[in-house]
Amino acid sequence: MKVVLGIFIVAVALTGSPGIAMAAAGNVTQLSGTLSVKKADGSVRILSQKSDIAPGDTLNTQKDSFAQIKFGDGGQITLKPNTSVKIENFNFTQEEPQNDSFFFKLVKGGMRAVTGLVGKRGDQDAYKLDTATATIGIRGTTYGADDCTEGAAGQGDCSNLEAAVYVSVSDGEIVASNNGGSVNFQAGQFGAIDSLDRRPRFLSTDPGLQFTPPASFIQSLTGGSAVNAGRSLECVVRK
Repeated sequence: MKVVLGIFIVAVALTGSPGIAMAAAGNVTQLSGTLSVKKADGSVRILSQKSDIAPGDTLNTQKDSFAQIKFGDGGQITLKPNTSVKIENFNFTQEEPQNDSFFFKLVKGGMRAVTGLVGKRGDQDAYKLDTATATIGIRGTTYGADDCTEGAAGQGDCSNLEAAVYVSVSDGEIVASNNGGSVNFQAGQFGAIDSLDRRPRFLSTDPGLQFTPPASFIQSLTGGSAVNAGRSLECVVRK
């Protein structure tokens, strides 16, 4: 019995607790400031460069913090300060495009995204971003989404804007859908969605939501350098 128990303990140590371990969806590639994650089991960790991200994770940036996450399909999202994003589901296997899925939710704040292979090589509806007022789908694109709904009004760039979720497209096309209908936004266009029941609408000008990471963050993106490169320095937050 002791031998069998010993083998079981070694197996758990190597593979993780049964039913708890989950394949990584991506990892933190760039970080300036503080990024934390609330895991599906309720535990909280402070993340660092190269930390893994898994389905069920809720990512949170703090004040003056920016973080970039790269996913297994080559896509990436960059989180602005005071932003929360939940990775609902991510599935990507090179040989199984029919099983692709990437569903995530902008809980608060703002983000910029570059889409990967999910949503491009088969089912376009395999990629969806849920927001407070609409669901965002893609047609292969680079886009931004900022939550300036009533709960976020008065914070940062949102202070001079009406309560809404704002979207922008740098490349490609997105489709914003809610109970009021669907609208396609193409490169160079801006939109606002102020209610789940009101159709998304075009804006004639840029609403002015800034995306200005610190110089060190931009340099690491363009030059390939990275703080804490080569190892993860994440830690567990204990109550």
